[in-house]
Amino acid sequence: MRILVTGCAGMIGSHLCDALLAKGHEVVGVDNLAIGTNANMEVALKSKKFKFVKASVLNRKKMNALAKNADVVVHLAAWKIPIGEMKAEDTLILNSRGTEVMINAAIKAKAKFVFASTSDVYGKSDAIPFREDGNLVLGPSTVQRWSYAASKIFDEHLCLAMRKSHGIPVVILRYFNTYGPRQDISYVSGTPQGLFIDAIMTGKPITIHGTGNQTRSFTYISDSVDCTVRAIENRKAEGEIINVGNDKTEMTIKDLAFAVKKIVEPSAKKKARIEFISFERAFGKYEDVDRRVPDISKAKKFLGYGPKVGNIEGIKKTFEWQRQFYK
Repeated sequence: MRILVTGCAGMIGSHLCDALLAKGHEVVGVDNLAIGTNANMEVALKSKKFKFVKASVLNRKKMNALAKNADVVVHLAAWKIPIGEMKAEDTLILNSRGTEVMINAAIKAKAKFVFASTSDVYGKSDAIPFREDGNLVLGPSTVQRWSYAASKIFDEHLCLAMRKSHGIPVVILRYFNTYGPRQDISYVSGTPQGLFIDAIMTGKPITIHGTGNQTRSFTYISDSVDCTVRAIENRKAEGEIINVGNDKTEMTIKDLAFAVKKIVEPSAKKKARIEFISFERAFGKYEDVDRRVPDISKAKKFLGYGPKVGNIEGIKKTFEWQRQFYK
């Protein structure tokens, strides 16, 4: 097939392009390189079936032209939770307008639309594990961290509304804490695994926000990509919202820090200490999610998906990639 992938230079996007190319598909990748890098696309750029275009998904004319001959449009490009100097305005505008541009480009091309949502949409729901038909419980609008989840909820509604109005095949994927090689190593969109490894290897404290008792269910990149490829190629999931995650890897952030420390510290110049700081001190007004566990029964049913990589194996694989930056 001919597949257009936005956010192709990011962690998920670049691995997805590699997987699609390995299966013989033609891929056009779009990224503005605000977070993603050319290095992430090193493998894809060697393929004659891959074309990279540096552009913004807000450029409607350009996106319509790139999607013109596509069979599938995969929309991964997005701004994450606004922290530090990041603006909630940017997250809301890029995520809402960008999705509107890309789904209309898919409609014009009569292409299938695969949309990357997030487990963050479940917010503070206490209905564990999170099911795709469960309630989405966000905090107050005065807390800007919810702007990311709010933008993705809007996008999900837009995808389903456009499917109803235009008959476009749509699949919505809610990713649960994907990590691994090619991940960003900054607080803008970095994973805790990457940030903890970086702290240990650079001699800085491992910073944990809050008590560290909050849990996440981590998904290694190869599992997230496998599920995404299945959603692209399989028609059974069309019209569905699908959790993309690992239901066997729930771990507290504190335990994750100790696990990373045990694996990485022997390669570091000195022992690392763990430092706990409040969310308020780190981010100002903020609300966190206590637990995040996916129900992946729909992914199993519609896509035959089953995650294969556990936490310890995933951390080791991630460190083997990341250690190149500390030579």
